[in-house]
Amino acid sequence: MDWQSESPELWAFLESLHRGDILSGTVAAIERFGVFVALDDGPAHPLFPGVGFIGVPELSWRRIDAATDVVQVGQRVSCEFLQFDTYNAEARLSLKALEPDPLQAFADCTAVGQELRGTVEKVLPFGVFVDLGDGIVGLVPFREVHGRPAVSPVEDFETGEEIAVVVTEIELPTRRVFLSRPEGGRYEGVVTASVPKPLIWAWGGVI
Repeated sequence: MDWQSESPELWAFLESLHRGDILSGTVAAIERFGVFVALDDGPAHPLFPGVGFIGVPELSWRRIDAATDVVQVGQRVSCEFLQFDTYNAEARLSLKALEPDPLQAFADCTAVGQELRGTVEKVLPFGVFVDLGDGIVGLVPFREVHGRPAVSPVEDFETGEEIAVVVTEIELPTRRVFLSRPEGGRYEGVVTASVPKPLIWAWGGVI
């Protein structure tokens, strides 16, 4: 559809928005791929339940199973404007952009070389994912991962097992936390990092 000619008012409204603008509205519909928001300002959309749209990855920093874990139809929301989707004539929005990034909070209070206690969440051929609490998940690699050399020999791990780990790197741009095992896997002096909620799934696209 030629939105510019068919819905000039809508097109003009979307063109007037700038990245970082804060828009408010009401959740109009929830689909498996995202959430439609009826914005307080601007015209209605001729086809969709709302001019605003929040993709599932932009709903929350934490891992979620469905959009309804975060919002419900009829709920009032405030979001950050990301971009003008010219194909669908939508305002792409982010709900999580207005919330503190818990990975940043983890990086601020955790030093490389710090020893923590975590729980084995999943064991894969290339490494073991360890839940460090407050939703932060790190990787102890068995072999080179994303150009990073292995920092731990292959060991036997069981899901749910509590282990000691050492933080070797926190990559904020790629949202990855790398870990190693302390010598002997000792627990002495282990401390648990406390990070403000909401939760984050730092390796959400991997497992």
